[in-house]
Amino acid sequence: MDHPMKNLVEQMLESYANCGGIKHLNGESLPSKMAVAALTQDLLHIIFPGFIAEQQVSMQDLPHETALQLSSLQKRLKREIAKSLQMHPVAGENSESVTMAFLGKLPDVRCLIQTDVEAAFQGDPAAANREEVVLAYPGVEAVAVFRMAHVLHQLGVAFLPRMMTEWAHARTGIDLHPGADIGSHFFIDHGTGVVIGGTAKIGNRVRLYQGVGLVARSLAKNVERDGLGIAVGGKRHPTVGDDVTIYANATIVGGDTVIGDRSIVGGNVWLSRSIPPDSVAVFEAQQLTLHPRQRLAVDWVI
Repeated sequence: MDHPMKNLVEQMLESYANCGGIKHLNGESLPSKMAVAALTQDLLHIIFPGFIAEQQVSMQDLPHETALQLSSLQKRLKREIAKSLQMHPVAGENSESVTMAFLGKLPDVRCLIQTDVEAAFQGDPAAANREEVVLAYPGVEAVAVFRMAHVLHQLGVAFLPRMMTEWAHARTGIDLHPGADIGSHFFIDHGTGVVIGGTAKIGNRVRLYQGVGLVARSLAKNVERDGLGIAVGGKRHPTVGDDVTIYANATIVGGDTVIGDRSIVGGNVWLSRSIPPDSVAVFEAQQLTLHPRQRLAVDWVI
C-alpha cells in the first residue's frame, strides 16, 4: 500500500474510533437497505400484477408466478425480519410467524389499495384510465408502500417499515410515516412535499395536494422513546375526518388539532387549532400587490 493511501486508511480508522453514533460494528446484523428496496419493489409486483414487470403476465401463468413470487418474498423477508427481531424482539413471535402474518394480510391490503386507485381515478379529471393511475401517479405508489409498511409496523417490526416508506419517499417526494392511521379511498394529488407524521389519523375519502404537512408542534431534544426508538407521550400529529380536502402547502399542526368531516382547508393555510365539520379554512386577508417591472438591459428570451 502506498504512503498516501496508508495515511488515508489510518485517518478513516481514527474517525471510526472518535466519531461515534454512525458506525455499527461487532453487533447484530442490521437489515440491508438494498435488500429492503428490492423486497419493496417485489411487493409492488404482488400488489399490481402485470403493472410492474417488464413482461406481461397472463391469467394462465398467474398461479405459478404468484407462488414463485410469494416463496421468494417469504425467504427474503424472513431473513430481514430476523435481523430486526434480534435487536427489537416481539414478545411471543419469531421471524417465521411475523413473516407469515404479514404475507397473510396482503389480500386485504390489496383491497384497500384498490380503493386508493379508484379515488385517484375518480378524483382527477386528467386521469385517462385506471392503468395510467397505477403506472404514473406517485401518490398511488407511495400509499401502496405505506399500506404494506403499516402492517409491519403494527406487527411490531423495527426498521423495515420506515425503510420501505423512505424508499418510496426517495422515489416520489411523499413522506408517509408507517405509524399513521389512514382510511380508505385516500388520494394524494401531485404529491411532492407531502408529510404525514407517525401519530396522524386520517379518515375515509380524504384528498391531499402537494406540500401538505400533518406535523407535530415540536420535538424536545430529550424526548422519551419506546423500544423501537419512536417518540412517546401521546398523539403528536393531527386528526383529519372523513371527506376532507386539503389544498397545496397547507400545514396542520399538533396532536389536539382535529379537522372536522367534510371540511376544506385552503392552500398555504397554517392551522394549529381544530375546525368543526363542514368548515372552509382560508386566508381571506391576503392581498396581491403589483409593481411595474424594471426591464433589464438583457432579458432572457424563451
